Amino acid sequence: MKVVLFGGSGMVGQAVLRECLLDNEIERVVSVVRHATGARDLKLREIVHRDFFDFSSIESDLAGSDACFFTLGVTSAGMSEEQYRRVTVDITMAAAATLLKVNPGLTIVFISGAGTDSSERGRTMWARVKGAAENALLGMPFKAAYMFRPAGIQPLHGIRSRTTSYRIFYAILWPLFPLLRALLPQYVTTTERLGQAMIEAARHGAPKRILESIDINRLADVAVGRK
Repeated sequence: MKVVLFGGSGMVGQAVLRECLLDNEIERVVSVVRHATGARDLKLREIVHRDFFDFSSIESDLAGSDACFFTLGVTSAGMSEEQYRRVTVDITMAAAATLLKVNPGLTIVFISGAGTDSSERGRTMWARVKGAAENALLGMPFKAAYMFRPAGIQPLHGIRSRTTSYRIFYAILWPLFPLLRALLPQYVTTTERLGQAMIEAARHGAPKRILESIDINRLADVAVGRK
């Protein structure tokens, strides 16, 4: 399987990239980033691309892919709805349109978040905007499209969030994560299980198009069971 990754420098992007590089059935990973990350692997090709609203210049690099993991995202703190929509929806649609043009049989896995508002009419700005991005992707003629909505994510294997407030939050909760995972599987997963579940959805599909944390954990169990 050949995959494209957007957002490989973020916490979820790092997670799925790690699992892709460990997976013997994934032969190529094209990671599109704004700035070089320093990641190195024989099957990884990192493309530094500046204009995330236009991917036409790298169409040939994205061609021939079977799946896309779209993990690009920013916190909405301090942003207007217009600004947040431009980053969350417009960039996603620019990438999706280019991917569909060169890979009509592609499966896309999009990282959203718990609480995303599919109605696009709720009071919470970020949830409305994430819902708009989800709905737009689900309406496109991909082979399959899966929206992942993780809640709490325990970072493993040295993976860290780029957002300072999230790093502090995870550091405080770190001693409690094992207990939280056991008691609240519907709300908590790990970076490892999230990456495994994303690959499983891309390769074999998932039972539903929108997956919450408990669905993600179940899909990760299926992935581990195949090994």
